[in-house]
Amino acid sequence: MQGYIAFPNLSPELFSISLGGMTFALRWYALAYIAGLIIGWRLVLRGLAPRFWAGTPPMNGDQVERLLTWIIAGVILGGRLGFVLFYQPGYYLSHPLEVLKVWQGGMSFHGGFLGVAVASWLFFRTEKIPLLPAADLLALATAPGLLLGRIANFINAELWGRATDKPWGVAFPGEAAQYCPDVEGVCARHASQLYEAGLEGLLLGAALLWLAFRAKGLRRPGLLTGVFLAGYGAARFFVEFFRQPDAQFVTAGNPLGLAFQSGGYGFTMGQALSLPMLLAGLYLIWRSRRDLA
Repeated sequence: MQGYIAFPNLSPELFSISLGGMTFALRWYALAYIAGLIIGWRLVLRGLAPRFWAGTPPMNGDQVERLLTWIIAGVILGGRLGFVLFYQPGYYLSHPLEVLKVWQGGMSFHGGFLGVAVASWLFFRTEKIPLLPAADLLALATAPGLLLGRIANFINAELWGRATDKPWGVAFPGEAAQYCPDVEGVCARHASQLYEAGLEGLLLGAALLWLAFRAKGLRRPGLLTGVFLAGYGAARFFVEFFRQPDAQFVTAGNPLGLAFQSGGYGFTMGQALSLPMLLAGLYLIWRSRRDLA
């Protein structure tokens, strides 16, 4: 039998309490959202120190606290609507009330990103806050949430990778094994959640911290935003080669789950949504050169 790593005995719930016949549970995924928002908020507040800027910081502490409410709304609404529109529009068109059942799962990072972008733009416009410098602070704050969210995906045994015979493959429980009918013995898969945690969270997050607090990157409007967009786009595009595509895209004639293909070549939905981020990020990095203080 091939070598593999057994999935650890992890519960999606940190703890649960039963009261009056009802059960209330704190899940790791919810904790990841909460911790990511708190860490991001603290990083933004630290980034407001005048020594990191060529001029006046774009926001003050009170504005950051108000912005946090807008961001939470953008994450939830955008993440849910993104999943509905990008991944299962046909199903939710037939079952519109299911759109409201967020507790059953189904969130899209790209949708959440768009939701945060729209909510932030509206807030910046209302408060007359300069767009690119403020966006750089949000880019700095995003990586911790990505890191914690991907680790929570692993704990939940969801968004697992494609089947592999590599010794670092993980034998995920439940539904993951059902998608390997042709594999003899244990079905091991790439731990693509941890690949993303390492690339989008640790590596990209470290680069953004260094740029902001060591390399005077906040003095170049748009640089951190560009690095985040290009870094996430490239990392997600790469990991999609190892990530199991959504079941609705996998058919007998399309085993790789390509959402867009022609002439034997194509992209998964995640890759297609990441390409515009990569291109926009490269443009912002190029643009920020002329603003070097």
